[in-house]
Amino acid sequence: MSITRTFNGERLKSARIYRGKTIIELAEEVEVTKQAISQFENGKPPGLETLLRLISALGFPRDYFYEQNENEIQVGNTYFRALLTSKKKDRMSQIEKMKILASIYHFLNKYLEFPVLNIPDMSFELDDIEEIASEVRRFFKIGLEEPVTNMVRILEKNGIVVTAFSTDREGIDAFSQRQQVDGSDYYFVVLGDDKKSATRRQFDAAHELGHIVLHDWTHDIESLSREEFRQVEKEANQFAAAFLLPKDAFTRDLIYPNKLDYYVELKKKWRVSISAMIVRAYQLKVINNNQYQNLMKQISKKGWRTKEPLDDIIQVSKPTLMKKAIEVLMVNQVMTGEKIVRQLSNNSLSLNSDEIEKLLGLNKGTLIDQNQSSPVVSIKKGIDHGN
Repeated sequence: MSITRTFNGERLKSARIYRGKTIIELAEEVEVTKQAISQFENGKPPGLETLLRLISALGFPRDYFYEQNENEIQVGNTYFRALLTSKKKDRMSQIEKMKILASIYHFLNKYLEFPVLNIPDMSFELDDIEEIASEVRRFFKIGLEEPVTNMVRILEKNGIVVTAFSTDREGIDAFSQRQQVDGSDYYFVVLGDDKKSATRRQFDAAHELGHIVLHDWTHDIESLSREEFRQVEKEANQFAAAFLLPKDAFTRDLIYPNKLDYYVELKKKWRVSISAMIVRAYQLKVINNNQYQNLMKQISKKGWRTKEPLDDIIQVSKPTLMKKAIEVLMVNQVMTGEKIVRQLSNNSLSLNSDEIEKLLGLNKGTLIDQNQSSPVVSIKKGIDHGN
């Protein structure tokens, strides 16, 4: 006896937003009216031919559009650094990707012990961001004299889920989101994989930690005024600078603060970009405004605003938690790559394997079983190949 499944219009809307398409853009691609797309998203099932065109345009399996969401994920704020310059549909696309990433994480959580969320409660009054950054360092048991060599590792070790994938959108370098599932909080951070710079990634990761520690996750960030948003971003940047470059230790290292080449040497130690260190030196009043402006002009003249010295030498820190989670399941023969994809489908999340690989930052082909490429027909044993 066959079971009749109901078309889920919400899943169509999810897939459309995920791909960064407007209703009008999808309608033109599928060759139907925008009213038809709206009707489909409200639950009216499309005809077979239209459904096939939707599947082709959106790149999601057919089953995806007939499933119901199992986990009730309550999405809180999403902090985008490029809120004022990026398009809303591009930001919504990244939010949708984050929601699906979260669903995969909660599926894996049934099989694996992930690090428990471990962040300090900063609800008490601390007005000084320098003091807050020092307090967070102490909480994470990081000395106030030592550089942070792998910011991504610190986030993952303390229960913040980090992934890196190409955002494919101008200006969206990194973003973070808080979610609630069954009353528990989860924080997800996505680091754009478009710019290959270790020091920028360090700062991006510390910036997102700043949002997690400093800011209110209950209010809609889209409702902030331009001035309020700039203030929020300024605070996250100040936190990142103070966390990565502790005031006393970094100041002692500024022996030649007005010599640009000296910052190249400091970059080897502190793993922070030259421009960010110069900004920090100015904020700490180690250099004056004229010296700051002169150093920044030198950076522009040398073309270091796009690529600095050592950017191709210092290794970019990559998220490993989700990758290791998949490896543990496969190496211990709990599930093959193919079975992971199939089990996700059994848990109402049918996705193509390459989509899962992109979201989790896996190498291409990780979830494709090697024996799938074995030939169906083979030579019989004992046959003389010479005749």
